[in-house]
Amino acid sequence: VHGVSTRKVDELVESLGIGGISKSGVSRICKELDEVVQAFKNRPLEGEFPYVWLDATFPKVREGGRVQSMAFVIAIGVKATGEREVLGFDLGTSEDGSFWLTFLRNLVARGLRGVKLAISDAHEGLRAAIETTLVGATWQRCRVHVMRNVLSQVPKSSQAMVSSIVRTIFAQPTQKAAKEQLALVVEQLKNRFPKAMDVLQRAEEDVLAYMAFPKEHWRQICSTNPLERLNREIRRRIDVVGIFPNRDSVIRLVGTILQEQHDEWSIARRYFSLESMAKLTGDQALLAPTSVLHK
Repeated sequence: VHGVSTRKVDELVESLGIGGISKSGVSRICKELDEVVQAFKNRPLEGEFPYVWLDATFPKVREGGRVQSMAFVIAIGVKATGEREVLGFDLGTSEDGSFWLTFLRNLVARGLRGVKLAISDAHEGLRAAIETTLVGATWQRCRVHVMRNVLSQVPKSSQAMVSSIVRTIFAQPTQKAAKEQLALVVEQLKNRFPKAMDVLQRAEEDVLAYMAFPKEHWRQICSTNPLERLNREIRRRIDVVGIFPNRDSVIRLVGTILQEQHDEWSIARRYFSLESMAKLTGDQALLAPTSVLHK
């Protein structure tokens, strides 16, 4: 995985005590890695994925004689049977709406279906792409990002107080109660922090969307945190590289990381239980004794 360029692969091979490998041999290793990653990247998606998380990270890539930040976008999902999968990834020059639209259309073409909730930040182009391609899906605006946006409009000396008050909204037992609490919070704080409360009020429908889904899932589906953790690991690995020599090297390294994570998830216990997924899908067959159970 460390080998993102022929030079890096050469260094890795030497560190393993294998000397004298030719440049053509290094190129062959890279080519074989690329083939494996592309097969994973373009594989058909099987089954329904009620939950999908979307986010981007930004590696530095050398192209056209200069170094620029590019958008590496990732989608992960949970199947109707509760397991997590890496659904797809791609690299583009910017995280604009057309790039997200192309990416999501590709996921749909590969078999993505049954999406009930898509979780992301408030990127307008991404939201529009979700509405265009994942017809019928609800959009959940990342709760963590909303909180950051609200607190950015509050003086530092008052941020802890405002944060604790706003969090009472998300502690409510139902979506109806949360909306009522949000109205109370806005009324309580709007005179002191009008801009912050305007941000909160405008985000109401989207930041509380997750509460219409099974309560057992709320902690994971209210934000992009499940994908943020994966992104942190990716950023840690790309920081070691610094500047990638080309786009293929980014796909090679990050694609391998994502495939490893996908494989780990495939043998891990379910992310959500069959019982809770049956509440979401209404498919009681999930609970039949003949169902194939993971550990």
